[in-house]
Amino acid sequence: MKKEKRQELKHSDKSRIALQKEKEREKKKKKRKIQYVKILFFFIFLLIIALVGWLLFQVPIQSIIVKDNEFFRDQEIIDMALIRDYPSTLKTPSYLIRKNIEKNIYIQSAKVEKKNWFTKVVITVDENRPLFYYETTGKTVLESGEEVEDTFAVPTLLNQVPSDVLENFIQEMGGVPLDILSRMSEIRYTPDEEDTQLFLISMNDGNYVYATLETENGKSKFQRIYNYIEYLEGSNEKKGVLHLEGGEYLDPYEKEKKK
Repeated sequence: MKKEKRQELKHSDKSRIALQKEKEREKKKKKRKIQYVKILFFFIFLLIIALVGWLLFQVPIQSIIVKDNEFFRDQEIIDMALIRDYPSTLKTPSYLIRKNIEKNIYIQSAKVEKKNWFTKVVITVDENRPLFYYETTGKTVLESGEEVEDTFAVPTLLNQVPSDVLENFIQEMGGVPLDILSRMSEIRYTPDEEDTQLFLISMNDGNYVYATLETENGKSKFQRIYNYIEYLEGSNEKKGVLHLEGGEYLDPYEKEKKK
């Protein structure tokens, strides 16, 4: 009897151990299944992220706005930026667009902003405008003071100007509005005993203008030419010599003929 009971106990222990092992195997299987599911979801998540990223990289620039350009047309600035074909907005970051534009010698600086979920590009430029053709060097002088071989529809500075006067002249010419600059034909440096910074400017409309770099109340008198059109309107569009170096008056040709 005792032997039979011992055998039954041993058999019961074996069954219990086998059952525990079976449960452990089941737990391990479940854990593996959970891990496989987690891995599967992780790869699906990565696939979704990759797909969304790919789709975002296909989104093109949809509109381009160019600001503060006078000398160059909008399309010319867009061509400088290398975005004529409206490429992917993410593949053409703002810094790259700015860098492409600033490579051009005729641009001093550029600012690029992206709006409307990066699909709208706003480019603001500070142009390095051609100011005049300097006959002494045979080159065109830009707003920055640099000289280039290219020729433009700008006035011609006929004679040599001392370097210190020329530097100030370039600075003041840089502020001349484009519509006034386009009216200038030739410029001659005409210093005298009283004014060593005097210039005579011939205009395309047949007028002449005396302008000086001398200052009055901390402001250059040369800037008076910025209002050239207003002076003409005030003189009833008469032709003559406009004196902006002193009293700001027009000496008409008609008066000289009567004499």
